[in-house]
Amino acid sequence: MADRSLSRAAGRPAVPLLSRLLPAVVLYAAIAAVIALAFFLSDAKDYVGADNDDVMRLVEIRDFLGGQNWFDLTQYRLGLEGGTLMHWSRLIDLPIALLIRLFSLFLSPGKAEAVVVTIWPLLLAPLLLLPLGLAVRRLAGVATMHIALGLGALFVLGCVRFKPGSIDHHNVQLTLVMWIAAMLVDPQKRASSYIVAAIACALALAIGVETTPFVAVVCVCVALQWVWHGQAFSRPARFFGLSLALSVSAAFFLTIPPRAYAVVTCDNFSLGFYALSALGGAALFLLASLPKQRSRPFRVALAGVTGGVLLLTARVIAPQCLGDPLGTLDPLLVELWLNGVTEARSVFAEAQAEPEMVGGFYAVGLFAIVVCLVRSLKREETELHLVLLALIGASWGIALLQVRGAFFSNMLAILPLSLLITDLRRASAADPENPNTAFAYISAVLMSVPVVWALGGVLAVNGWKQAADMRALSGAGIFGGEVGECGDPADMAALNTLPTGVIVAPSNSGADILRWTPHRALSAPYHRNQKGMLTELYIGLAQPGEAKAFLRGAGVTALAFCKTDPQTDALIRRKPDGLYAGLVRGQVPDYLQPFGQPSKSGFRLYRVLPDGN
Repeated sequence: MADRSLSRAAGRPAVPLLSRLLPAVVLYAAIAAVIALAFFLSDAKDYVGADNDDVMRLVEIRDFLGGQNWFDLTQYRLGLEGGTLMHWSRLIDLPIALLIRLFSLFLSPGKAEAVVVTIWPLLLAPLLLLPLGLAVRRLAGVATMHIALGLGALFVLGCVRFKPGSIDHHNVQLTLVMWIAAMLVDPQKRASSYIVAAIACALALAIGVETTPFVAVVCVCVALQWVWHGQAFSRPARFFGLSLALSVSAAFFLTIPPRAYAVVTCDNFSLGFYALSALGGAALFLLASLPKQRSRPFRVALAGVTGGVLLLTARVIAPQCLGDPLGTLDPLLVELWLNGVTEARSVFAEAQAEPEMVGGFYAVGLFAIVVCLVRSLKREETELHLVLLALIGASWGIALLQVRGAFFSNMLAILPLSLLITDLRRASAADPENPNTAFAYISAVLMSVPVVWALGGVLAVNGWKQAADMRALSGAGIFGGEVGECGDPADMAALNTLPTGVIVAPSNSGADILRWTPHRALSAPYHRNQKGMLTELYIGLAQPGEAKAFLRGAGVTALAFCKTDPQTDALIRRKPDGLYAGLVRGQVPDYLQPFGQPSKSGFRLYRVLPDGN
């Protein structure tokens, strides 16, 4: 019996290793990781990403490892007395903290932190490529899977969110969004796929509400599929709705402290977003569980009434969240801070500030939208391309308002574009003498890579020399991120010679001060620290006598002045008789005492003297 089984097994044709999903994903993820590390380690000066959020995340993780409560997200060393309640999620802190603890078993704490922070985004790469490869393999087979994984690896390499040291939550959100999209395009509409999609939606909301519009579109897509198919789609619709309600409830009670259950905030996961998503999921479950699904017009009416009830609920529970979550930001902060945040730029602001980057951010998503629209109109896998059109269109629309949405649209574009490339490749192979088919195939491949558009934009605007330098893209967020203008190890060492106190510095340098010193930083670029940020701006704008009152009121013990910081420069130009403008001219008031040496980074440090000195 065993011999016959072995004989039958031996007679089967061997399946090539790379035809299997997991080995292929591991290969592409490993190649991307090796290349990313080679670029990163060749000139790395720090193991933490250049974005302020990466640094602040590390500070938050250190506090968590130091014993700060799971439900306590207050950054006690940021802002005015009492600290600043952050709007981030412990769901990101936890796995990174656990990995640091694990690596600390055989490395020193500092080295363990450095290793984990460096490799964290690379560990997420296979988790992003896995659903991508799975979805495309289900749709079009092994060859298309390799095309999609190749494009996915290029996306990982070209996206700053997956650069070694990037520990902010955006890379996890990208990974979850890919899982959601991949499950929604399951050609067999398995209930298990929709369960996974619902859980990923709940996690995306709990980690950061920037994904709320996307999740809302996903829920509408599933509801419309039920409206269209009726009884045939009731099982996946039921499982999606129930799984969303249960998983979002679990996320709410696991991450929100009991004292905040009834609090509605619009910049993080709270009662408003929880109630609407849980009610929406439960409503879809009930609708899809009706014993008689009846006619399509009846289902349209039911879905319309349910949508109206949810909108009414939103107006009752969280009316303030129906507008701009940053709408209450002080106009001075909007002018001097928010308008300068790269990832918050609109397409028009981006075109004005960095026109060479517009193609890299927007062209691939637009290309995918056109492809989905055309193929839907031609009735080529209509439902698949309509779902992808909705998902990519929503992300691309968000990107028009805030450029950070472009990462999502560029990533999701891989799904329809890999299918298009496969069809063009097949047509080119079938007619090798036709140059038009070969040109269309090669063009589609190049047009599907955001970095190609970015390099083309740099070439068109700045010439070949700068386009050949990959670092030319770092300032625009393709390969790098925002970085503070001042602050080096010598500055931090000088600050560490002072007794623990409160430091005034440009907001761009606040996170680094929290990371490297025990001091409290008055300002860092986070909208929940409005009072601290405004106090720093008022200090810089005020005349020396008035500035002294602000310094005393905030308990400031030292001032770190950086004349090259863009925000500081704006303050100097805005108020030529202000404190900062006077410091540029060498006019140091008697309550400030220089200490340390002027650093290469640009900081000039001043001790704030107590009254009577």
